[in-house]
Amino acid sequence: MVPKKCFLTKGVGVHKDKLASFELALRDAKIEKYNLVSVSSILPPNCKIVSRDEGLKELGAGEIVHCVLARNDTNEPQRLVSAAVGTAVPVNEKNYGYISEHHSYGEEEEKAGEYAEDIAATMLATTLGIEFDANSAWQEREQVYKASGHIFDTTHYCQTANGDKEGKWTSVIAAMVFIE
Repeated sequence: MVPKKCFLTKGVGVHKDKLASFELALRDAKIEKYNLVSVSSILPPNCKIVSRDEGLKELGAGEIVHCVLARNDTNEPQRLVSAAVGTAVPVNEKNYGYISEHHSYGEEEEKAGEYAEDIAATMLATTLGIEFDANSAWQEREQVYKASGHIFDTTHYCQTANGDKEGKWTSVIAAMVFIE
């Protein structure tokens, strides 16, 4: 069971019940009809990232679907929540890449997304033996990683939302969904 394709998706939901809020976030992300199984952070070799619409065409209702899922919830009015996944794809597609998930409070979309991207890229860089200064800013390390000739691309996908003003549950998700 090694996925050949995957896609990114995200969503937000609001409801008085936490579980229903999560369900609405899954619906917003278009992945509510699958039995989701969370897996760790490896992007398989030769796994092509496709559009969400293309990926959804290959999945059927009730199917067991593996994914890297980031999730966050709050019932605190106006509290900013985020869920992000980051990816790092190696130049040599025969090598595996990394996917990271990040869940935070109070971080804007770009900051949370870049953090997830940074984690994935740093994990890949360390496995490839790329030397870098761990204390340097993400933008500096990103250039070092890409200049090494080993990392082809990094990206992130993030969903943020402010908690419902009336205190209903607000859920955010971001996911890399695998197609086997």
